[in-house]
Amino acid sequence: MEEFVYSLPLKIRVPVLHVLRVLGEIEIFLLSHPRQCMAALGLVLLGGGGGAFALANLGPDAALLPVQIVSTPVQTLQLNEQAAALDLHDLKLFRSEVTRTSDTPESLLRRLAVVDPEAVSFIRKNALAKDALGRAGRNISAQANERQQLLSLTTRWLRSDNDTVFQRLTIKRGDKPGSSGFTATHETAPLVANLQYSGAVVDTSLFAAADEARIPDSITSQLSDMFSAQIDFHRSLRKGSRFSVVYEALEADGEPLRTGKVISAEMVNGGKSYQAMWFQEPGQKGEYVSLDGKSLKNTFLAAPVRFSRMSSGFGMRLHPLFGTARPHMGVDYAAPTGTPAMSVADGVVEFAGMQSGYGNVVIVKHSASQSTFYAHLSRINVSKGKGVKQGEVVGAVGSTGWATGPHLHFEFRINGLHVDPLTLAAKNTGPSSVASRPGFNKTASLARTQLALASQLRESNVQ
Repeated sequence: MEEFVYSLPLKIRVPVLHVLRVLGEIEIFLLSHPRQCMAALGLVLLGGGGGAFALANLGPDAALLPVQIVSTPVQTLQLNEQAAALDLHDLKLFRSEVTRTSDTPESLLRRLAVVDPEAVSFIRKNALAKDALGRAGRNISAQANERQQLLSLTTRWLRSDNDTVFQRLTIKRGDKPGSSGFTATHETAPLVANLQYSGAVVDTSLFAAADEARIPDSITSQLSDMFSAQIDFHRSLRKGSRFSVVYEALEADGEPLRTGKVISAEMVNGGKSYQAMWFQEPGQKGEYVSLDGKSLKNTFLAAPVRFSRMSSGFGMRLHPLFGTARPHMGVDYAAPTGTPAMSVADGVVEFAGMQSGYGNVVIVKHSASQSTFYAHLSRINVSKGKGVKQGEVVGAVGSTGWATGPHLHFEFRINGLHVDPLTLAAKNTGPSSVASRPGFNKTASLARTQLALASQLRESNVQ
């Protein structure tokens, strides 16, 4: 730059130096006052925008401009060719229904959107079809053509003598185009077990939470049995408790027909977690154990009735019929008539019959010194001398004898002396650990992974 400046004539050299000095001062000002400079620049831009706006408004009104019509020819689609191509395709319609007690072949096919007198006649005359479709509650799937004629119909159901297989009935129209006549095929096939992951948060009761999560009652009952030695579901299950469960759904051709057993489960009650899994060695009887290998089966169940309300405890009380203070030698569980009453431990039935004010009574002897007493039963399911397992139903809740309403009176006796059942049940200890058995660690690791997934699904459902 010095060469350029010095090469200028003298009368130009001074202004150029002045301009350079002014530019230098402007640069120093910009670096020292950036905010002021940005504000000034904004005002300049706004002013410029306003000017532009003002200039734009000076243009002609768009409404006064001449209107031009532009026409473009459009070629119509060849709809006739498309319709002809569609006519070459056979439309097949699918529909599912559930059989009802009031069904006739006509009404069942009508609900399946099938109008086919020939199919109705076949179902009426074929013994296999008539028997399979005459039972209520069976899922039916049908396939029909565009003329509402039946192409095929399938139903599946469980065998009463074998819970590992299912029955399948298939009715099919002849395979040749335009052919008439139907065939019925009856087959037996194995059920396939698929795992289901679920869970819920308890608001009022375990069953209500499970119903909200669409968990089958049989699975909920298994959960209560599994954790009955650790959790008293009558007294200690708290609002906000949560559970996760992995269980088997036994399916026939992808259609769930029944539930199997619980594979793994977790209950979190009062901030304490209880985990369990099904463990079975080859050739051995399976059982539910904790994930550290301890058996969940205590000597005695916490209660003989599931999900009932304890209406009267052990000790002195005012008798509801006589109005006097008398000792109450057991625990009463209020429950609807017909609720199953279970033996709290393995044993042999010592008595089954009537006992004056106790009504229908069952007494189970568990050892030389221990026995349990079940009273006011509406029915008795066992007889004297019969061996019973823990959890086996010995009768049903009722109000026989001196009772103001349906309930189960339950007693625990040691050497003939009455003991508070709740105190005794809390002192149980289960069998020894199975953690050292072959395959346990692998099964426990898999159970932890399953429960983690079930827990994530439960949280996503709650949210």
